Amino acid sequence: MALDRLIDAIRKMDNPTVAGLDPRLEYLPEYIKQEAFRQWGETLEGAAAAILRFNKELIDALYDVVPAIKPQAAYYELFGWPGMRTLQETMAYADEKGLFVITDGKRNDIGSTMEAYAAAHLGETQVGEQVCHAFDGDALTVNGYLGTDGIQPLLQVCRQRDRGIFVLVKTSNPSSGELQDLRLESGETVYRRMGALCESWGEQLPGKYGYSGVGAVVGATWPDQLAELRKALPHTFFLVPGYGAQGGGAQDVAGAFDQDGIGAVINSSRGILCAWKKEENCPAEDFAGAARREALRMKEALAAVR
Repeated sequence: MALDRLIDAIRKMDNPTVAGLDPRLEYLPEYIKQEAFRQWGETLEGAAAAILRFNKELIDALYDVVPAIKPQAAYYELFGWPGMRTLQETMAYADEKGLFVITDGKRNDIGSTMEAYAAAHLGETQVGEQVCHAFDGDALTVNGYLGTDGIQPLLQVCRQRDRGIFVLVKTSNPSSGELQDLRLESGETVYRRMGALCESWGEQLPGKYGYSGVGAVVGATWPDQLAELRKALPHTFFLVPGYGAQGGGAQDVAGAFDQDGIGAVINSSRGILCAWKKEENCPAEDFAGAARREALRMKEALAAVR
């Protein structure tokens, strides 16, 4: 089961961190942008080329420190087809380096449309007699609010190709409570109900550590709910965004871990990508070194609370 592979990597590195590769052009050192623009101009192709170089150098600096990366698809879609090519090439490069790749796409639909999303991001595309892989991540974030119809096509692909999903349960944004905190007639909150569905869906993808292939996205910005859900969902592995730039810290995510110190992977995006801008006297040419140092600091902070 795919999330077993992620847990194996976390245990090997003793580091439950995922680096979010969510690059904006302002995060990149000027010299990388200018070199790309000299070749491609100030175009979508130029922007995508600069981001690919940035990503590859970050991966080179991080692959033996963090077990996973999480590219957010929107930051690549922003640059049209060249950006989507950069997304695929980033994912392929990370895979070559042995990293677990979580595509943050938050996809959701039903029927043949969801089957197409599942094939594109986790499965296979048939082209004539050839089988191709479009993006081929190890896991995909999904929105479960269309219910089982939107999840079942993913589960079929996950079984066939050893892949996993992370379902939005209690998201890190400030307004998440407008819907997710509402109480149903039964008295349970909407997010608890979604978590229960994750447990149910996960029965189809059991794993060797007791966690299924259906994970949950639970934000670091809601530490009480994070701890509540960890107790309520014993078979659901957590992807925890909101660490660092969004305000979550090590103490906030402590409740995500089980008694063995696993059960969750914690995402940091801007904190790692932009570390070179915050580190005193850090030259732009050492942006990847600064990212590595920040990832190591995060590892130490998490070790203290696991």
